[in-house]
Amino acid sequence: MDMFDKLEGIVNRYEDITLELTNPDVVNDQKKFRNLMMEQNRILPIVEAFTQYKDAKQTIEDSLEMLNTEKDPDLVEMAKEELNEAKKSQEELEKQLKILLLPRDPNDDKNIVVEIRAGAGGDEAALFAAELFRMYTHYIESKGWKIDVVNADETGIGGMKEIEFMVTGQGAYSVLKYESGVHRVQRVPETESGGRIHTSTASVAVMPEAEDVDVVIDEKDIRIDVMRASGNGGQCVNTTDSAVRLTHYPTGIVIYAQTEKSQIQNKDKAFALLRSKLYDLECQKAHDAEADARRSQIGTGDRSEKIRTYNFPQGRVTDHRIGLTLYKLDKIMNGDIQEIIDACIAADQAAKLAKMDES
Repeated sequence: MDMFDKLEGIVNRYEDITLELTNPDVVNDQKKFRNLMMEQNRILPIVEAFTQYKDAKQTIEDSLEMLNTEKDPDLVEMAKEELNEAKKSQEELEKQLKILLLPRDPNDDKNIVVEIRAGAGGDEAALFAAELFRMYTHYIESKGWKIDVVNADETGIGGMKEIEFMVTGQGAYSVLKYESGVHRVQRVPETESGGRIHTSTASVAVMPEAEDVDVVIDEKDIRIDVMRASGNGGQCVNTTDSAVRLTHYPTGIVIYAQTEKSQIQNKDKAFALLRSKLYDLECQKAHDAEADARRSQIGTGDRSEKIRTYNFPQGRVTDHRIGLTLYKLDKIMNGDIQEIIDACIAADQAAKLAKMDES
């Protein structure tokens, strides 16, 4: 099946969905109605681009016919202009359609779990981890998404040894999945009297939220402990046994949730985080098994890969996977990371298109 046969099939599917959404039985089935709406929204940009492509193609045919039959110089000149514009438009739309038809990551529409951990650099690494959390919080809020902290291990000077949080928002994984990896900061620490530049790191892991159907957890594989929450304050800290710790024996994964006052709520959060981590492990195994797919993506896709450097003395941020350097560190640390994300998405699409052309 060539690209245009596939596009005609998508248009037919869009029309079928539109008809289904008027069916009272579908309207009354909330889950089916929601899934159909999501599918319709997902393929709408393809349908619109293909419609514009066909319009441009028709304009080319009409302009060529006019050039072959028309004698009036003004009309001939107008036909030439329309022909050139339509050809340019058709070329751009064909590129756009190829990108829109690239195989989708099945996790792209999912909410996410993000884990930020301080790496090398002691207190400075923990401070940087806290700054990355603030950076993502500002960005997430600017998108109108919801952020929900599961666990935070804070230091007394405003740093974070680690923090785990959930993000709820349409397409959150498709946007933030490129943030996984090691982030490096170069600056003079406030505690450094000699004024020497230090290098510290923090790791970021972005995982798709797993649903019950994605991961089945055997109760025999789990140990659940309850305890008093600990931390730097909060109404529930050290007052009730509300914190929950899950230990998953087969993998050794330990989850700690303490941000809610209710033990039940913390338990729900802990299980949601465990499901996502187990699902992510399976995704990573599949990812590692597909060497060609890994090479087609930006960077290696390895969580231990150094992906970005934040250089404070020079006010620059460099993404090493795509060779992008921006001199707007202050804005980026305040959540203005869309330009970097867009560049990563474009580079990923270009790599996948090149791989398709080779095959």
